[in-house]
Amino acid sequence: MTSLIYYKYSSSRPKSNCFFVTRHINDMAFLEAHTASPNCAIVDFHFHHAQKLKELKDAVANVGEDEQLIAFDAMQHLGLDHHFREEIEAFLQKQYHARAYDNCNHQLFEVSLHFRLLRQQGYHVTTDVFNKFKNIEDLTSRLLDKDIEGLVGLYEASHLSFQGEDALDEAGKLSHQILTAWLPNNLDDHRAPLVAHSLKHPYHKSLTRFMAKNFLNYFQGTEKWASVLQEIAKLELNVVESIIRNEILQISKWWKELGLTKELNFVRDQPIKWYTWPMACLTDPSLSEERVELTKSISLVYIIDDIFDVHGTLDELILFTAAVERWDLDATDELPDYMKISFKALYDITNETSDRLYKRHGWNPIESLKKSWAILCKAFLLEAQWFRCGHLPNAEDYLKNGVISTGVPAVLTHAFFILGQGITQQAIDIVDNINTPGIISSTATILRLWDDFGSAKDENQNGYDGSYIQCYVNEHDGCSDEDARAYVVQKISDEWKRLNQECFSSNPFSESFTKLALNVARMVPMMYDYNTQHRLPSLEENMKSLLFDSFLAQGSPGQTI
Repeated sequence: MTSLIYYKYSSSRPKSNCFFVTRHINDMAFLEAHTASPNCAIVDFHFHHAQKLKELKDAVANVGEDEQLIAFDAMQHLGLDHHFREEIEAFLQKQYHARAYDNCNHQLFEVSLHFRLLRQQGYHVTTDVFNKFKNIEDLTSRLLDKDIEGLVGLYEASHLSFQGEDALDEAGKLSHQILTAWLPNNLDDHRAPLVAHSLKHPYHKSLTRFMAKNFLNYFQGTEKWASVLQEIAKLELNVVESIIRNEILQISKWWKELGLTKELNFVRDQPIKWYTWPMACLTDPSLSEERVELTKSISLVYIIDDIFDVHGTLDELILFTAAVERWDLDATDELPDYMKISFKALYDITNETSDRLYKRHGWNPIESLKKSWAILCKAFLLEAQWFRCGHLPNAEDYLKNGVISTGVPAVLTHAFFILGQGITQQAIDIVDNINTPGIISSTATILRLWDDFGSAKDENQNGYDGSYIQCYVNEHDGCSDEDARAYVVQKISDEWKRLNQECFSSNPFSESFTKLALNVARMVPMMYDYNTQHRLPSLEENMKSLLFDSFLAQGSPGQTI
C-alpha cells in the first residue's frame, strides 16, 4: 500500500523571477500569448485527457480499499475530485455503512484518514474512533515507534472538529506538540518536509488552488494510479493556468471599461486582487462565468467600503444609504456627484447580474440582491456613526454589526444565486433572513476577527476604523492587548468549529456553495496578512507560483493547450 508519504519534498524548488501578476496586468500581450490555443490542440487535449481519466478510474477500481482511500485523498489535494464525485461518494458510502472506520485493527493513520474523508463528505462519524489513540502516553509511544504518519494524520483530522469535541482538540494539540518537538532533530528524515508542511498548512485550513502544485511537485507512488494521476494533474493544472489568465483579461477589460477609477480618484484600483477571491474559492474549472460574475459583486463591496471608510461625510453617507434602500436612479438628486456615479454603478451592475441569472437559471434574484446591499450599507453607516463620533461600542455589538460589514453576507448572497444550485424558497428565505445563517455568519466572523487581528492594513485604507480587540480591551478592566489577542485566537478557533458543523451537517445549500463558504474562510489569512510595506507577501508568492511556475516549462507529459 502507498504510505502517507505518497509525496516527498525536495530540498530545492524552482523559483520564479516574475513579479506578482498585478504588476504585469497592463502587458496584455503577455497574458494573451499564454491563453491562445489552436482548435486542433484543444481537441487533442480533450481526447488525451478523457483517455487518461478512464485509465485512472480503471486503475483505482483495481486496488484495495485502503489504497483507494489514499487515491481519493490525493485527488482532493490536487483539486481533481470533481471528476470522481460519483466514485468517491459510492466508496465512502460503502465504507460508512460497513463501519470500516471503526475497525479496531486499523492503525492511527488509517482511522484518521477515514474520519477526515467521511466527515468532510457529510457523514455522521463520531470522535469515538480515536478513543484508543488520544492519551499522551499512546501518542508519545507512537513517536518512539516512529509512527510519524499516524501523528500527522491525527493532527490533520483534528482540524475538522465540532463544538464540544474537546478530546479530539486535545489530541490534535498533543500531536502538534510532539511533531513540533520532533522536527528540529530530524531534518534529514525524508518525512520532515511533510511534517513541516502539515504543521504550517493543514489540509482543511488550506486552499487547494494554491496547494495543488506544491503537492504535485513532490508526489510519488509506485502504484499505476499514482503515475496516471500525476499526468492528469499536470494536464489540468496547465488548463487552470490558461483559464485564470483568460479570466484576468476579462476582469481587466471590464474594470477598464467601467471607468470608475477615472471618475472616482479615491477608489482602490485592485481588480486582480478582488478576483483572487473567487479564483481561489470557486475551484471547479467549469465555473469560469461564475468567477467573473462574482468578481464584479466583490468589487462593489470594496468601492462602497471606500465611500464609507475614507471619502464620505456622515451626512452624505446617510443620504447614500437611503438611496440604496430606495433603489431608484431618479431619486438621487440630493447625492453629491461621486455618490451618483457610485450608486449608478451599483444599480447597473446588480440589475445586469440579475437579468443574466434570470435568463440562465429562471429565477430573478433582484429583490434579494437589493436587500443585501441595503443591509451592508446600514452596517457601514452604523460603524461610521460610532467611530466618527468617538463612540466605542461593546465587543458583542461591534462583532454583530462587523459580521455584516465584512461584506461576506452580501457576497455569498450573490454567489448563491450566481451558482444557481439548490435554489429553493427555503434556501432563499434563509439567505434573506436578517439573522445571517450560520454557514455565512461563521465565515464572516472569521474574516472580521482576522481583519481586526492584523496590525498592517491595505495601503489605501486610511479612513475611520475600529477593531474587536480595541472594543474588548475597553470593555474588560485590566485586560491587556496581548490578553485580547489570545482571546481572539481562541474565538477564531471556536468559529471554525461552528463552520465545520454547519458545512458537514445537513443544510439546505448545494455542495458548491458550502465549499465556497469554507474556501472564503481559508482565504482570509492570506488576504489579511499585510506586512509593514502594506503588501500581501503570501498571496503574491502563491499567485506567482500558480501563474508563472508552469508545468509546460517542465516538459509535462501529454498534450498541452
